[in-house]
This record gives sequence, structure tokens and C-alpha cells, in this order.
Amino acid sequence: MKSKVYVFFGMVVLVANSVLAQKGLLEILDEEQEDIPQYTMATFKATRISYGHSVETRKKGILEISMTTRFWNTPSLNSQSFVADKMNARIALEYGMSDRFSVGVGGSTWDGLFDTYFKYRLLRQRDDKKGSFLSITLFQNASYNSEAIALPSRATGFSKRLSFTSQALIARKFTHDFSFQITPTFVHRPLRFTEEPPKNYVALGFGGRYKLGAHLALVSEYYLVGGNRSESYPTYGPFSIGTNWELGDVMLQFMLTNASHIVEDAFITGTQYNFNFKNPNLNFGFRATYVIHFNRKLKGLKLQN
Repeated sequence: MKSKVYVFFGMVVLVANSVLAQKGLLEILDEEQEDIPQYTMATFKATRISYGHSVETRKKGILEISMTTRFWNTPSLNSQSFVADKMNARIALEYGMSDRFSVGVGGSTWDGLFDTYFKYRLLRQRDDKKGSFLSITLFQNASYNSEAIALPSRATGFSKRLSFTSQALIARKFTHDFSFQITPTFVHRPLRFTEEPPKNYVALGFGGRYKLGAHLALVSEYYLVGGNRSESYPTYGPFSIGTNWELGDVMLQFMLTNASHIVEDAFITGTQYNFNFKNPNLNFGFRATYVIHFNRKLKGLKLQN
């Protein structure tokens, strides 16, 4: 009888030790889990909201290939073509040097702009309420205007054809469906077509994304441009509204906008038409993006070897 009692108490002790040990392991795992940053994912699903850059950067080893177009009609009845009177197209590449730093290059047809840029993700929003409550990405662009100028005295020299755009992209994902971004901007654009426009501009951009479905979102952007305006060369703040459609490694973006230009310094400071349904004030914009995962291919080759 006594032996059975001893066996019973021995089993109770073993079970208790096992429970305490498991509890201790769970507490250790919880503590380790708390130390892992829980970053907010997909504030925007693309590196651009519509025409302007978002806080998103490409991950290390990912190459983004994009094709962007603008189509619009002119007021002249004699200029009507099959699809549209005017078109601007831009082909660009963006590569992730690291998970927080990416570089890009591109060229546009209609305005003859060639540009390069880099983006650095300074802060990332966290869901665990221990870090930043928003995301901040720094953006720097340089563009070269290769277009033939009717007044060569105002376009002599390589430096006069260079423009620079500096931006701080500040965004927050408020809910699972809604994200919002503000973009303080400084533009230095020395190439001037008249004596009136200034060389330096400041602007404030606003952009938002609202998720409509699993792969569809409504997006909109607007830039409020400050500084002196030219009476002979009037400009307006660029505005767009459109949709983003995600298809795996392909992103399709459709928009209506008054901006004919695609590069930052040009569409922020050089949008000549207000947003309305008169020609040529309304443009149809389209952007297709495809990403190539070089890291995934390298890992596959290593596994095969």
C-alpha cells in the first residue's frame, strides 16, 4: 500500500515539474517574441501611389521593371488621331540594394527627360507600439532635360539642364484598408523657358490608398505647389485619381490626371493644365510593373547544387 502511495506522489511531482518547465519555456519564448520588431506590412502595395513615389522600397535582390504612359487629346479638331493626340512614355528600372535602400533609372519620350534616383527607408511603422507610429522614406532625384530648346541661350551647359527633387515621404497605415502619406518636397529646376519662373520650388504632396478588395485599391494624389507663379507660364498642382490592381508579381495602375509629365520635378512644377474634362486638361495614365526576384533564383541554384 505504501509503495502505491509513493508511486502516486512521485507521478504528481513529475507532472508538476513538467508543467512548470513548459511554463518556463513558454515565458522565455514570449519574451523573445516581444524582442522581435513587428513591422507594419504593405502600407502601399507599390513603390508609387499613382504618379508619385510611396514610402515602399524594393527588397534586396529584387529588380522592378516599369512602363508608364500618359495619353491626352489637344483642342485642335485636326489633330485627332486613332487613340490619342499626344503620348508620353517612360521606361524605368529600380533595384533593391538592401531591404531599405533602392536605386532607379528611367527615361521619358515626350519631354526628353532622363532621370536617376535613390530611396532610403529611414523609419518603419511598427504594430507592436514599441517603435515608430509612422514610416519615413527619403527620396532624392536628379533629371537631365535632353529636349531641343528654341532659346539656346537659356539652355547652354550641362548643369542648366539638370534638375533635383528632394522629398521626405511620411506615411501611416491607419487601418487594414486605409493608408495616407504626406510628402514635403523641394525642387531645384534651373532650366527656365521664360525669365519669370523661379529656380527653386517648395511643394507638399498628399496621397492616399483605400483597399477595395483582395487585390484592388483606390488611390489619389495631389501636390500643393508654393512659390511665385509666372503669368506667362501658368501652372497648376498635379492631381490624380485611379486604381491599383495587383496580380502576383505584376502591378497595374490606372489613373486620370492633369499631369502630362512623369518625372518628379516636371510634373510638380510644370503641370500647365487644371484638372477637368476639357482637352488637354485630362490625361489617362497607365503604369505596369513587373518584379524579378534574383535572390529566389540564387537560392534555387544553391539548393540544386
